[in-house]
Amino acid sequence: MKPINDRVVVKPAPAETKTKGGIIIPDTAQEKPQKGVVVAVGPGKDDNKMTVKKGDTVLYGKYAGQEISYEGEDFLIMREDDILVIL
Repeated sequence: MKPINDRVVVKPAPAETKTKGGIIIPDTAQEKPQKGVVVAVGPGKDDNKMTVKKGDTVLYGKYAGQEISYEGEDFLIMREDDILVIL
């Protein structure tokens, strides 16, 4: 996949299945992860270079991006502005 403009493709981290105390969280109560790894980065838009790069671990907003499934894997496509922090 090669995103266009200021888009970024992110592979979301798996949802937490246990709490730190060891309690198992059922599938219906698991929250959508807000952390992931950048898989692909577009060239930028209007002469603005992209800040993130492939392989960066990022945090993004709870409702950021468009969910897609590609070759059996789930990804998010979002604008670079939706990324809050590079870890």
